[in-house]
Amino acid sequence: MVSSVPRLVIAAPSSGSGKTTVATGLMAALSARGFAVSPHKVGPDYIDPGYHALATGRVGRNLDAYLCGAELVAPLFAHGARGCDIAVVEGVMGLFDGAAGEGELASTAQVAKLLRAPVVLVVDASAQARSVAALVHGFVSWDPEVRVGGVILNKVASDRHEGLLREALDSVGVPVMGVLRRAAQVETPSRHLGLVPVAERGAVAVEAVSAMAAQVAGGCDLSALVALARSAGALHGAGWDAGEALVSSPPPPLPSPTFGFARAGGPPSTPGAVPPDPHRPFGPRPRTPPEGVPPDGLVVALAGGAAFTFSYAEHGELLTAAGAEVVTFDPLRDEELPEGTAGLVIGGGFPEVYASELSANESLRKAVAELALSGGPVAAECAGLLYLCRELDGMPMCGVLDASARMSERLTLGYRDAVAVGDSVLAPAGTRMRGHEFHRTVVEPGAGGSPAWGLRTPERRVEGFVEGGVHASYLHTHWASAPGVARRFVERCRTS
Repeated sequence: MVSSVPRLVIAAPSSGSGKTTVATGLMAALSARGFAVSPHKVGPDYIDPGYHALATGRVGRNLDAYLCGAELVAPLFAHGARGCDIAVVEGVMGLFDGAAGEGELASTAQVAKLLRAPVVLVVDASAQARSVAALVHGFVSWDPEVRVGGVILNKVASDRHEGLLREALDSVGVPVMGVLRRAAQVETPSRHLGLVPVAERGAVAVEAVSAMAAQVAGGCDLSALVALARSAGALHGAGWDAGEALVSSPPPPLPSPTFGFARAGGPPSTPGAVPPDPHRPFGPRPRTPPEGVPPDGLVVALAGGAAFTFSYAEHGELLTAAGAEVVTFDPLRDEELPEGTAGLVIGGGFPEVYASELSANESLRKAVAELALSGGPVAAECAGLLYLCRELDGMPMCGVLDASARMSERLTLGYRDAVAVGDSVLAPAGTRMRGHEFHRTVVEPGAGGSPAWGLRTPERRVEGFVEGGVHASYLHTHWASAPGVARRFVERCRTS
């Protein structure tokens, strides 16, 4: 199968250059002109795709070569772009920045090459003139396999400033496809983990995206950008499909973990760690469901709303393909879990911002605790981990885990190589996965008597909790890299 969806990658020399403004504004401007736009984001970030979805009316999707493997970047792109007229891919950090110490892995440049897509370089020109030519020349010539097809100059001060920049860039041979002036209205507010998510801003977010669209439409040559997108090379191969992935790509369990722990004895005890509860049965081993199992009333509840905005779309698609009916609920508003809930998935977000409201919803906290106590499968990542703790910043949470969580000034950020220390509702012991940490909170203790993961990078340590049917961890993972995770989780919902 050949995919010829026109596509552009919006990149920059560094973070803070205006990629999100340009990419989101371009998506919205093209959508307003009748294009069906497929939005994508390089890397693990959850927040930018929310703005992309608002701009296009389609789910924002991530393309992460570290989390999913380089081989899945093009199939996941084709899956998201199916039926669209054009795709816009927002890069991450600087064009050539990726996973630390891993060369080009997970960089915008790598994804552009995997997608055979031209790159538009967004340059913050606020403090330069003729030097912009040297900067752009360096990015154009650094890797001949990356095709920089145009430049958009951002934060230009005046017509005279624009003239100096254009004159300097004439010698580089890369066309200027847009010039944007400073505009306070399109600056989106940030806090401890980056931009404030769309779900928390409501009508203000809609206004911001509209302002971005107007700025890009007024300052960029949309026809030239579309023509450049149409010059992208053809992609060969089928798009990713959740049902097919479940059948063809089970996670390969290893005979034993290689993190340095004896399988029988487990990891060394963590000071103050919570011992596993022997009264919470692990339950029978999962069995492989028949292919194409339709939803049969088995409900998996997925936390959403303003406090839990971090979730990859493929997770829900895989759960659905495995036979679950995925129902989203809002822990800030809903006092009970969805009717018939057999399993619970709580992704990332900002529970620390809404700790008092989450704590006040005592009815839901009790329902979550009862589900976990009964052995029902619960998969919690980062924000979900905090919600399951005994308390968060001194306010009562669900109490599923005998641990407390609090805000911290220290940012924990980066990719991680992980191995499952023991069996859980997500994976058998020895399963290797890659993940990402991104938080300014601390959980004490950091691991239970049965940790979720043994992390091998950047330092060796155990992390998270496996208790009964609960798997709780700071680690964000992308289930497209190991579809059997969803299948195992749903099967445990059937047998718990």
